[in-house]
Amino acid sequence: MIAELNRVVKAVEEHLTTEAGDLDVAALARTLATTEHHLRRMFAALAGMPLSAYVRRRRMTVAAGDVVAGREDLLTIAVRHGYGSTEAFGRAFRSVHGAGPSEVRRDGGPLQTQQRLRFVLSVEGDTPMDTRIVESDAFRLVGHATRVPLVHAGANPDIQAFVTAIAPAEHARLKALSDRQPAGLLAVSDDLDPDRAEGSELTYLHGVARAGTAPDDLDSIEVPAGTWAVFRASGPYPAVLQETWAATATQWFPSNPWRLRPGPEIVAVLERADDFSTATTELWLPVEPQASRP
Repeated sequence: MIAELNRVVKAVEEHLTTEAGDLDVAALARTLATTEHHLRRMFAALAGMPLSAYVRRRRMTVAAGDVVAGREDLLTIAVRHGYGSTEAFGRAFRSVHGAGPSEVRRDGGPLQTQQRLRFVLSVEGDTPMDTRIVESDAFRLVGHATRVPLVHAGANPDIQAFVTAIAPAEHARLKALSDRQPAGLLAVSDDLDPDRAEGSELTYLHGVARAGTAPDDLDSIEVPAGTWAVFRASGPYPAVLQETWAATATQWFPSNPWRLRPGPEIVAVLERADDFSTATTELWLPVEPQASRP
């Protein structure tokens, strides 16, 4: 995966101006024998930023050189870097540098440079990951769903408020509906932004996995048959869960012949402290075999 991500970085550099055309991430993923879904997820996890944000920052870094040079008008520079107007270019420029193009041309700054990324292999993995591969029939996730912003670190206050508002009797009712693996009450994230951008919206469902039909008063997510990688971890909650997800990207996927496929991400809490300060969790990620390079 490291080599593939470095090819993505090279392709970004080749498509920073409109003369080269827009970067077709889906087509690039196909040439790398993977999928756009997996490529974007792995880039975001390992780079610490979405691919779309990296492209914008690199484009504005290169554009800043043209702006400071002062040899061309701002509209010419804007069009070269993929913007149809100086207004749209100015908004993107300010979002990266904290100042507009005219200010930077006049003052020479401020400028926030995005260096070209280079992914390197770090020899880690000294702690084995407790993982199993599960083949599953089609099933449905049943419960109460809402839209919430994505939070990368720490507790998600929107999810906390949503779950707290569910009556204790309803938790018991949901748990009784569970009739298959993953068992018990589940935290489900679906419809995630491909780049996993902080603050982007996702569908969160508090519920259970069910082979049978769903009651009419509950939300439902249909899950097709497929393969799942299941990661078990114990420790401070939710930090252990967030660290487990990060480790799948930095250690497990680069070392194993699997890639993410579209589908919900499911968390099952197997054991927990009374105050939920610690927990044993299982993270279920939908996967498929990684295709061989031609």
